[in-house]
This record gives sequence, C-alpha cells and structure tokens, in this order.
Amino acid sequence: MEEKKFQPYIPADKVVPEFTVFSVILGALLAVLFGGANAYLGLRVGMTVSASIPAAVISMGVIRFVFKRDSILENNMVQTIGSAGESLAAGAIFTMPALFMWAAEGLCDVPSMVEIGLIALCGGVLGIMMMIPLRSALIVKEHGTLGYPEGKACAEVLMAGEEGGAKASTVFWGLGIAAVYKFVADGLKLFPSEVDYTIDAYKGSGFGVDVLPALAGVGYICGPRISSYMFAGSTIAWFVLMPMIALFGSDLVIYPATASVAELWADGGTWALWSKFIRYIGAGALAAGGIISLIKSLPMIVRTFAAAFKDYGKGGAGVLRTEQDISMKVVLVVCLAIAVFMWLFPSIPVSFIGALIVLIFGFFFATVSSRMVGLIGSSNNPVSGMAIATLLIATIILKATGSTGASGMVGAIAIGSVICIIAAIAGDTSQDLKTGFLLGSTPKKQQYGELIGVCVSAVAIGAILYLLNAAWGFGSEELGAPQAMMMKMVIEGVMGGEMPWALVFTGVFIAVAIEILGLPVLPVAIGIYLPIHLNAGIMLGGLVRLFVEKRKYASEKEKNDSIQSGILYTSGMIAGEGVVGILLAVFAVLNINTDISGVIDLGNIGGLVFFALLLLTIIFFCNKGKKVAKN
Repeated sequence: MEEKKFQPYIPADKVVPEFTVFSVILGALLAVLFGGANAYLGLRVGMTVSASIPAAVISMGVIRFVFKRDSILENNMVQTIGSAGESLAAGAIFTMPALFMWAAEGLCDVPSMVEIGLIALCGGVLGIMMMIPLRSALIVKEHGTLGYPEGKACAEVLMAGEEGGAKASTVFWGLGIAAVYKFVADGLKLFPSEVDYTIDAYKGSGFGVDVLPALAGVGYICGPRISSYMFAGSTIAWFVLMPMIALFGSDLVIYPATASVAELWADGGTWALWSKFIRYIGAGALAAGGIISLIKSLPMIVRTFAAAFKDYGKGGAGVLRTEQDISMKVVLVVCLAIAVFMWLFPSIPVSFIGALIVLIFGFFFATVSSRMVGLIGSSNNPVSGMAIATLLIATIILKATGSTGASGMVGAIAIGSVICIIAAIAGDTSQDLKTGFLLGSTPKKQQYGELIGVCVSAVAIGAILYLLNAAWGFGSEELGAPQAMMMKMVIEGVMGGEMPWALVFTGVFIAVAIEILGLPVLPVAIGIYLPIHLNAGIMLGGLVRLFVEKRKYASEKEKNDSIQSGILYTSGMIAGEGVVGILLAVFAVLNINTDISGVIDLGNIGGLVFFALLLLTIIFFCNKGKKVAKN
C-alpha cells in the first residue's frame, strides 16, 4: 500500500506531451553521440561516463530554452533514449574487442559490423525486456529502500529546471562548478584526478582517492551507510588481502601472473597486485553476492511475476497511466524469439546451449544489475565483474559439452557479450524508470523509448568498433581495451585448463562470511572489486552527508531542506562531470589536446586541496539560506 501514497511530480490523471517525434529524434542523436564517445573512452581508459544526467541537462537546454517547449516528461523521454547508447557501448566494449584480438592472432575471422550490431541488439532488447517484470518489485515496492541515486538525481535536475528559481540555481551551480573542476583536472591536467600513495612500510598496501565531483556526488546521494560498506570492501582488499599476498607469496609465481609477487610489486606496485589477483577475488565475491541477492529476492520476483500474469488479459483497462508496462505476453514472446534467433542465425556464433545460458544467466544478471544500481548508481555498476562471472560459467559449460578451441572461445565471448549488455541495459533501464516513477512518466512509453535507443545504438556501435579497430587496433597503446583483455584471458585460461580458482573461491567465501555477519553482500563485494581510490571518493561524499545530517537545526524542516539542497547540488555535480567527460572524449577522438601539465602541475597535493574545497562547496550549498541551531 505504501507505493500508493507516493505522488509523482506529474499526477497519473494528467496527460502531457511525452513520447513525441521531437523527443525520439533528439534522443536518438544523443544515443549515438554518447555511445560513440563512451566506446572510445572505455576502450582507452577502461571506464565509461553515465549519460542519463548529461542527456537530461542537454535535453532541458534544447527543449526548454532553444525550442521553447514545456514538458518535463518529454525531457525525460529524451534522456531515456539518449542514455541507452552509453549503456550499450559499456556492455559491448568490455567483451567484443576480444574477437578482434583473436582475429589478429589468426584464431578466427574479423567480426563484421552486422555480427557486432546483431549481438548488441539482442543483448539490448533482452536487457529491457528482462527488467520490465521487475519494475513493480524494485522501483515501486522498494521505493523507500532502493535509492537509485542517478535516477533520483536525474529527476531532481529535471524538476529543478521545470520549477526554476532557487532549486534550478542550486543544480546549475553544481553543474557549473563540477564542469570547471573536471576540465581543470582531466582536460588541462593541472592536477591528477587520481591521487595515489604506496605504503612502503606495509608492503602490499596502498591508498588513494579519485578526486572527482561525480564520486563525491554519488557518495552524498547514497549516504554514509552504503558508502561505508563499499569502503569496507576496499579496506579488506587493499589492507588485508594484498599485504597477505605480498607477505606469504613473495617468491611465488601465482597464476594469472607470469612473474613472482615480489617482481610484480617491484614493477607495478599496488596496481599490479590488484589487477592480477584482487579483481579475480572481487569477481568471485560479486558472483556469490549476486547469487545470494537473487535467492533473497526470489519471493518478491515470484510475486511480481504472479501479479503480472494475473493482470494479463485486462488490456490495461482501469490501470493508471503511471502503472502501464509492456505486457508480459510480449515480454515472453520477444525473449524466446531472440533466443531462437541467436541460435539459428549464422552470423551470431551462439549454439542452442549458449542461447539457454543467455536466457538463464541474462535474467539473473538483469535482476542483480537492476538491484545493484539501486544501491550505488549506474556509473559504479561493475558490469565487467558480472561478465567475468558469466564467462567463467559459460566457458566451463561449453568446454564440458565439447565446444573447445577457437570456436568455443568465440561462442563464449558472444554469450558473454550478450549478457554483459543485458546487465548494462537492465541497470540503465531501471535508473530511467526510477526517474520516470518520480516524475510521473508512463512506464510503457519509456520502455518503447529504451528500445528505440538500443536499436539506434546497436547500428552505431558496430560501425564505431569496426572503425576504431581499423584505425589503431584493440590492445594497442591508444586503445588498450583493459576489460576485453581480461575477458580474453579468462576464456583462454579456462579453455587451456588454467584458471586461478583459488582466488575466485576466496572471493566467494568472503561473500558468504559477509552474509553470515548480516551485512549487505553486494556493496561490500563491489568495494572489493573496485579500486580503493574510487570508493574513497564516494566515502568522502558520504561523510559530508553524515556531517549535514548530524548538525543541529532550528527545525526538522530546516534539516530536510538542507539535505535536499545538498542532493540538488550534488546532482548538478554529477551532471557537470558527465557533460565534460563526454566533451573530453570527443576532444580525444578529434585529437584536440588541452593538456598543459607540462607548464603547470600542482601534483597530488593540489588534487587533495581542490577536492577538499569541492567538498566544502557541498556544505556551503547545504547551509545556504538555512538556519542552523546555535547550540
């Protein structure tokens, strides 16, 4: 009954322009732009920039201020379609470049643009379809439990732009300050955006912080509780596991490393230990955390499916506009049709068993991803960790059923690509549907918008990957494709009979221990998998939120207003970094160099000082116009 008490920004009985020709065209253009820019950025540095909030900001600027149109739901539709490009690109670049690398080694043919596009399209459509039955359970029924920070931030940005005044001013102050900060850090490179220190006295350990606005913003929006769980996971990895590896394995050569731990430490320090060992432990923890999360969610998922089938056949009669989804019959038919298509279409190297793996594990990771982004946001959704777990299982099954050698490896990466894209798109769809839930959008129309964004992006991503490979080649200095390199190594390791199972199962049983202690597994597992530098930035944002919450205020309303002002400001910060991140990616593609670090370099100290000042701006905007108790 709780969800009925919630009143969206646009009431369910009010109909305003939403799914329009204008929103579809503008959204499709942004999907291609964000998909291309993020593909290049991810292949070069191993990470992508969330596009939901940048798309919302651009949409708001174009629709409201250029074309003088006035519909918040039309704005939301643009960002819904536009953000699909980034998510599909993220899923594709983490896996499919491995096919090009094997082709360069003579193990298989170079994949065609048609093959890439079809794999991406199948994964994208399945990701949307598999999330639709979960919307009521995760978005509506768990409205007070799952925050969906970026979905909420996106709604705040759009509502602030609609209302104008002080709220809009706060958002755009955050956007502007973060945009300038991001450009100074990663454009001009006056100071490193990642501060890194090795603790020589405690061999194997290290510490650092990514001094970036979006991380502080996500930390503030998530709050201190979730931030602390993630940071606890990083503490386990960087101050317990890595020092133990350095201490007890100093003279050992532990697969997948080809040198001793001591040599790795001497050559690459903490990052060498993290990349060779901790990522496998983190992948194991994530896989176990995902299974535990799915088991715990099964009762609600079953109830959701039962309710969906019970309501099927009513044709939407009497159902509120804000409760309408694409029907379950369509969802099931489309999922089965895509599975059969992948199995029978010759350009997609997926067998019958592979299609079954896609359906089973695709739904599993769609569920896990949708819940995970509800906790930590799409930007920090460890899709590559889920892909590693998928590839481990898929490759073992294919090998056991006789699919070995080059054909087995290609089949495994195709399965992994589809599931990786499913996870990325399901997470993006859930964030967008959360934004729509808060604003009062029509879910069915948003789901149509997601499908359009996926279709357009799938066509574009094939051409983009093909051209980037032709220009530089994946695995080169220009396009290192770090995640795809790891996926390639995992598959070759399993097919060749060599896999660091001890590391994987270490992560599994750490996750089990965390569950026994009664702590939420996924945030801690994510903390183990992701670098401590990223989680430290999120933790600092969470500590600012804790400081704001614990202060004494003249009234409860003043306290709530202060916290809300911080959410508006940090929402703007996330948007500001995202927009400039996309801009810098475009600059990189166009070979526009803005680096002046050769003239001015403020170093790590400069980065810490600027980040401290940035955190103080959050407190300033929380206090702006608010009465704090003098006692």
